Amino acid sequence: MPLRSRNLYPFFFSFLVLAFVLSAEQQQSPPPSSPILGFSPQHAAAEHQIESMFQSIPSPAKAREWHRTFTAEPHPAASGRNNQLADLVADEWRKQGWEEVTLRRYDVLHSRPRNISLEMTEPVHFIASLREDAYDADPDTKNPAVSGSYFGYSASGDVTAEVIYAHSGNPEDYDLLRKNGISVKGKIVLVRYSNPYSYRGFKALTAEREGVAALLIYSDPAEDGYTKGKIFPDGPWGPESHIQRGAITYDYIVPGDPTTPGWASVPGAQRIAPEEARSLPKIPALPLSWRDAKPLLENMNGPEAPQDWQGALPIRYRFTGAVKVHVKVDMDTSMQAYTVVEARIRGSEVPDEWVLLGNHRDAWVFGGVDPSSGTASMMELTRSLGELKQRDVRPRRTIVVCSWDGEEYALTGSTEWGEQFADDLKKKLVAYLNVDESVAGAATTAGPDGLSFSPSAVASLAPMLVEASKDVRAPSEKALYEAWRATTMRDSKASTPPFDSALVETRIGSGSDHTVFLNHLGRPVINLGFTGDYGVYHSMYDDYYWMSHIGDPAFEYHIALTRIWGLVALRLANADILPFDFGFNASALERFLRELEQKNKFEPRLLPLKRLHARIAEFEKAGNLLREAVAYDLLSGSASPGKIQRLNEELLQVESNWLDPAGIPGRPWFQHLLYSSRYTYAHLEFPGLAEAVERHDWKQGRQQAVLLERAVEKNARLLGSAQSSWEKNKP
Repeated sequence: MPLRSRNLYPFFFSFLVLAFVLSAEQQQSPPPSSPILGFSPQHAAAEHQIESMFQSIPSPAKAREWHRTFTAEPHPAASGRNNQLADLVADEWRKQGWEEVTLRRYDVLHSRPRNISLEMTEPVHFIASLREDAYDADPDTKNPAVSGSYFGYSASGDVTAEVIYAHSGNPEDYDLLRKNGISVKGKIVLVRYSNPYSYRGFKALTAEREGVAALLIYSDPAEDGYTKGKIFPDGPWGPESHIQRGAITYDYIVPGDPTTPGWASVPGAQRIAPEEARSLPKIPALPLSWRDAKPLLENMNGPEAPQDWQGALPIRYRFTGAVKVHVKVDMDTSMQAYTVVEARIRGSEVPDEWVLLGNHRDAWVFGGVDPSSGTASMMELTRSLGELKQRDVRPRRTIVVCSWDGEEYALTGSTEWGEQFADDLKKKLVAYLNVDESVAGAATTAGPDGLSFSPSAVASLAPMLVEASKDVRAPSEKALYEAWRATTMRDSKASTPPFDSALVETRIGSGSDHTVFLNHLGRPVINLGFTGDYGVYHSMYDDYYWMSHIGDPAFEYHIALTRIWGLVALRLANADILPFDFGFNASALERFLRELEQKNKFEPRLLPLKRLHARIAEFEKAGNLLREAVAYDLLSGSASPGKIQRLNEELLQVESNWLDPAGIPGRPWFQHLLYSSRYTYAHLEFPGLAEAVERHDWKQGRQQAVLLERAVEKNARLLGSAQSSWEKNKP
């Protein structure tokens, strides 16, 4: 039954109210019919009823069951267990009433270990275990299927050489070694996962550029161990043997299957040779626990490293001295199948506009937080939306859901799927709502205000996300909005509550499945999740025990995440007018530009940005005027369906206009003029302009500024034209 048929809507609204009152599982007062961005008053009232029905369905007990199912066995990409879980997801979605459930296969270059070893040969003999300890409290830690230490896409190699400690392995760390007369060429370098944070794949590229023979990355307790609090199994932080696995792919240059850069790796696809792939490392690398790294560090006898290089181990950290090790890394790199599971609930009125939901399925081991907390929340979300459909409550727009594969290796499944359906997605995708880890923190140590709600979103969707948070309850029984304000104030140590405009993080980096949709296809994205104390990332201890005893024992945060995810999806799917706020979008762009100027002092004659500021001001004015005109008519109910549909088609073009087909200089796959990431995965706004400024390449900076001016001006004109068209022939 169409949800928005103008003739049937009054009847359907009455049906919803009656169903709501009679249903035994919904015995609660309906919420007030407060306004909702993008909805007429009549439709907002019905939407609140739908959302109340939806929010009554998700169950913490069911989330716990889903979580246990997905964490029962290790399930890295291309493993038999992960493929079984793909079939399980597909079967469950069919049972839940989802339509067109499809398994998409992509043949990709995969990477898994055959033989890995690390042995110190001088000044004493030591063989690293490269394994994590089992604990009686957690039977899963005794599972023989748990892998040892390895990095996805490490090069194979057999190296014996001196060890040099290089702090976090960032370029400035190697600069300091050079100042101290220390060469790393041909050496084995030991670095740590540390602050300032950098993605392990950037550490590998930096080491490769420096001529390093092999790279070792360990977890120092200063970052995620005993200095932070209680360690596993008694607390959230990592024990001495925990190993942070991961991939070291250069997916900040081009993500996805390394042999099909920029096109889908469907069976029979054209491929490049692995040695031609820009995303594959050329040196062997290994992750270590601090227990395995400590003998190397404590046997060094060279010059002491500076104080800011000192970690939390009870030793003096030194640059060099006496330690030689033998590293062997033998990797199996072969073509393997990754499977993306896809399903949809077809829209009743606008089926060719899509709202996409996604979470990845593959884990390095059990994936208690990453990604199975998100998967459990997703399965409760799909069950709840499926139940609404069974009650004849179908969204206006089509909702699509995907279980991605191979995210941990190179954001692979989402990238290949996005590349395969790029043409459709550029035209039809309203927004992608991503959840990687729904609960990445310990509720048991979070305090009275609870875990931090830590979403990010393109600026045009930030206001609607804040609005939706007011209609979801946090586990503390506060509105999620109030809990969010409280934890933001707590985490920032601020003395006053934050403004709504500061709640959503509108700076978006990489490292998850939103990347292809935002950076390559120019579609709006939102990332959702709760965060807190968490020190077992990508280790064996990130499992069901950690989540059920430490992370979210009541599984209430899982359900709070399901509810906000579902509300945002339903509002995007059911809105009369898509709730983009381009006035707020423009104010964020102005802030980004001023931050760029303040951080990088330069003379305006070298790079004049006055015109860009002016174009952003015009865009802001056009966005605000359009929003005001539309809100007035929506409130009065005077706009026709045809007029609304034309406006929505124009609004969808705005995000597409931020793409430059030529891409960022040096990284053509990344095409968004406003959003990208640094090689560290950190956020990077106005990427082409910012990187030119940081290189003092003023010629390229001026070229990038012109591209931005044109894009902003184009969108200001588009919004102005949309407003003129909207206001014509007003009744």
